[in-house]
Amino acid sequence: MAKIFDLPTFQDPRGSLTVLQEEIPFKIARVYWIYGADGSLRGGHRHLKTIQALVCLSGQCAIEVVKGSERNSFLLADPKQCLLLDPEDWHTLQPQKNAAILVMASHPYEAADYVLEPLS
Repeated sequence: MAKIFDLPTFQDPRGSLTVLQEEIPFKIARVYWIYGADGSLRGGHRHLKTIQALVCLSGQCAIEVVKGSERNSFLLADPKQCLLLDPEDWHTLQPQKNAAILVMASHPYEAADYVLEPLS
């Protein structure tokens, strides 16, 4: 099931520096970002094999995750937080105004990897 964790972050008077180096359990095969969605629902699917790591770089994003009978809600609102999604995690994202979400995936895009029904 999905889990959220803090990434190593270093702060000083010049600002913050967050590092993502060995914190995610996969080799990154694809990176993309979502922005300009301003409240629109995104996602609405799960994957057969792709693991994803999400970071909301600015603004905030509400994420609903369903896996079988489990349902969890997450709010990404700090760029040092990372949400890890397992392949079976059916998820929807609702980015708020001016949100920018960075997504790192374990596999390249493949339409056959997407499943539009939650896991029962």
